[in-house]
Amino acid sequence: MWWWLATPISLTRAPIDPNAKLMCVSYAPFRDDQTPFSPTTYVSAEQISADLAQLAKISNCVRTYSIDNGLDQVPELATKAGLKVIQGIWLSSNRRKNSVQVATGIRLAKEYPSTITALVVGNEVLLRGEMTQSDLAATIRSVKAQVTVPVTYADVWEFWLRYREIYDAVDFITIHILPYWEDFPIRAKYAAAHVSAIRHRMEVAFPGKEILVGETGWPSAGRMRAAALPSRTNQARVVSEILDLAKRENFRVNLIEAYDQPWKRQLEGTVGGYWGLFDSVHRALKYPPDIAIGNYPRWKLQMAGGMALAFLVFVVAWLALRRRPWTPRIASWIAVGISATTAGALLGIAVDKMLYESYGLGGWLLWGFLLAAGIASPLFGAHALMSGRSLPTFLELLGPSDYRDRSWIAVILGLVLVVATVIGADTAIGLVFDPRYRDFPFAALTMAVVPFAALSLINRPKVGYRPISEAVFAGLLVMAAVYTGCNEGSDNWQSLWTCGIYVLLAATLWRARAAQIPE
Repeated sequence: MWWWLATPISLTRAPIDPNAKLMCVSYAPFRDDQTPFSPTTYVSAEQISADLAQLAKISNCVRTYSIDNGLDQVPELATKAGLKVIQGIWLSSNRRKNSVQVATGIRLAKEYPSTITALVVGNEVLLRGEMTQSDLAATIRSVKAQVTVPVTYADVWEFWLRYREIYDAVDFITIHILPYWEDFPIRAKYAAAHVSAIRHRMEVAFPGKEILVGETGWPSAGRMRAAALPSRTNQARVVSEILDLAKRENFRVNLIEAYDQPWKRQLEGTVGGYWGLFDSVHRALKYPPDIAIGNYPRWKLQMAGGMALAFLVFVVAWLALRRRPWTPRIASWIAVGISATTAGALLGIAVDKMLYESYGLGGWLLWGFLLAAGIASPLFGAHALMSGRSLPTFLELLGPSDYRDRSWIAVILGLVLVVATVIGADTAIGLVFDPRYRDFPFAALTMAVVPFAALSLINRPKVGYRPISEAVFAGLLVMAAVYTGCNEGSDNWQSLWTCGIYVLLAATLWRARAAQIPE
């Protein structure tokens, strides 16, 4: 399985080629905990200079979006690095801040006329509904009257068709085409064709002016939207094909973006932080020239870890059997084998997802506990399968003393079940009420649930009543799975997989039985 997952892809052109530099790339300088949401954040000239020196090796130009947080230093430092700048002026509903942005943008355009090739007056301000069309057009005309460089406005392509008055105010049109974020998401293999089709449509709608594709690209990590899958290989493929398209059709394109930006995850979830060509921590190029591109560059280590876990599951089963000299049914060994294989195959994926999807203390605790449950479940489940022990109920773990199981093995197995159930329910509810930016916990949750399901099927208690807590969780998970499956659609395999595991967990909880305590 890991050999298949790690198979590198072949591209017609390298995503990053030092011998054929990018036309332009969006640049935000924020690292670690730095965020533009904090007015006290100020990025030093040294930090920006280091970034621009690195970007100058792969690109001829950078696009900025604001002059806040130290970004007003970019034109001066870009001049030293030999880069051109498409200077952004951030507009919002705050008129006072807008005036400062406009004044600074005009000043920079006058001070660095050979570096700043254009001013972008406003970025998606119409999309956010923070300015009216007439106010935006008036602002653009005011800026144009004071500078000699071309002036434009940037927004998603649909809003140019909706607000045509802006066309008359700008020198050229800047459109954003993000196939992943379309209302009907586009598969990675069709992304370049989609960009081409939209650009041609805009040429027909707005003849006579150049059209700059001001933002396009693909995320390298995050949740699926319909059939649009974020991944390293898909990002490399989309970037490669769009750059090849731009060269063949002779149009300008700006990629989003230079560096991964963790702060965007507050707005867009995991996927928002992984659009960069460089990672945010090491500032390392994701796709170095002449190195094969795959989704799991550390696949051998991930495979070895999974094999070790699978082996350990069988060891636990064997040790449990030695302490109970009886011959288990063949079904018990099959269940151990399924649990071991599932956990071993998915461990590397689960760890990878935890590293990418954990954000903030709460995120690390959530995905860390789920991964721990996914590792512990097959181990303690194997012991229970070989010991003839049934899956404990919540009542045996948390109920009155008369109901509690005194075995420490049962207590740990019950705690693991509680963790998997609570986190599973939490993610299921999130995918119902706030689904757009939620990740699908399919890997770690599968590792945890499969051993529980096998245990409930093979060592099911023969007498007792259905506990109310398990029944409630089962009902919640089934309803959430049905809704999420319908909402996400049949093309989203991450959603279908996750919903299937929700149903399997629900069935496991529904089969639980608590023994009657004599009066």
